[in-house]
Amino acid sequence: MTSSADVREKHDEHLFATANYYEEPIVLAEGKGTRLKDLDGKSYLDFFGGILTVSVGHCNDKVNAAVKAQIDRLGHVSTLYPTLPIVELAETLTKIAPGQLKKAFFTVSGTEADETAVMLAQVHTGNSELIALRHGYSGRSLLTQNLTAHGRYRATGSQVAAVKHAMSPYCYRCPMGLRPDSCGVRCATDLEELIQTTTSGHVAGMIAEPIQGVGGFITPPKEYFPIVAEIIRKYGGIMILDEVQTGFGRTGKMWGHEHFGVVPDVMTMAKGIANGFPLSATLCTPAVAGSFKSANISTFGGNPISAAAGKATIDVILEENLVENARNMGEILHAGLVALQRRFPKTIGDVRGMGLMQAVELVVDETANDRTPNKQATLRLFEETKKRGLLIGKGGLHDNTIRLAPALNIGKADLEDGIAIFGDAFAALGVG
Repeated sequence: MTSSADVREKHDEHLFATANYYEEPIVLAEGKGTRLKDLDGKSYLDFFGGILTVSVGHCNDKVNAAVKAQIDRLGHVSTLYPTLPIVELAETLTKIAPGQLKKAFFTVSGTEADETAVMLAQVHTGNSELIALRHGYSGRSLLTQNLTAHGRYRATGSQVAAVKHAMSPYCYRCPMGLRPDSCGVRCATDLEELIQTTTSGHVAGMIAEPIQGVGGFITPPKEYFPIVAEIIRKYGGIMILDEVQTGFGRTGKMWGHEHFGVVPDVMTMAKGIANGFPLSATLCTPAVAGSFKSANISTFGGNPISAAAGKATIDVILEENLVENARNMGEILHAGLVALQRRFPKTIGDVRGMGLMQAVELVVDETANDRTPNKQATLRLFEETKKRGLLIGKGGLHDNTIRLAPALNIGKADLEDGIAIFGDAFAALGVG
């Protein structure tokens, strides 16, 4: 019988450039709902969902049924042929999308969706320069590595021009040293000078996550996006919102940007769209779509099986009112984390996020105003939560932010169980 130790050994032997969590990585073997089991039979409560991807629970019966039915009918044909699943999914997405986002193009990953969005912005505007955000993450291709503003995710020697990075609306670590109650959202208004001084003055667009995922669930002020959208459009660009992590109810609204009073010209999505099946989409207005005249295909984009999973996942989200559940459970999660912050005021520097997309940032000593990132506490907390059967995520530029994102259909009992385990793990660290 193969053990976890056997798999870890073979993983190290045969794979490269693949990071794993924990000093001794967990070999996951099966899952149902909010629970997972490893190859040795230990059970875990999942509060990270494959990086915010398992939106309606592991092995969801309705999603699995749709996939099983589709795989017996038609597995793969490519986008050279229209199919019922791809058309049904496109129709569903454009119905729930904001504004005039009535055209869809399907790919396999968030990276590809963001690449497609950038291409559309350049073709539509005739401009080449892009604005992205510091602390943002866009993917692992050459272009999206350059859109990403985390040094460790940018391979040495793989740089492309035409990408400028604006300040992140990171209130806890304001790049200008200002306070949210009196700053006038300077990080947003500074975008105009960035364009005037570091670009030709004519931009293709700006790509931004409503809440920065890999950045550590950095949540902007409400006023931020309307300001930057107006500036971008003033200089000839379009607004691209990356909903790869924030989409499909994750924040307590169907789309993360709905919290911020802005409507995009192009929107990208992946992760939670199909509950773990490889699928991504780029939605845009008819005007933007009409600008693209070149030949174009996607071999695996909108694959009938993934498209069927996507349609079923969205149906579950809508039929079971999971956007509302994410909002309600998110309030409980946030309150639980704030209570932990009061218990451990030295180490928990910030609690932030929306819906079931919540984070705590760990620092050396918040009570002494020492906000030095506490990566060691983060690593220790991971080991303590693992011992107690809770899976969590991390992020931030310095890997000192805990990311919590359970399935959208999590119940109150499981949520409170996870919060309690998280608190016990913190207590085990022996920190204030």
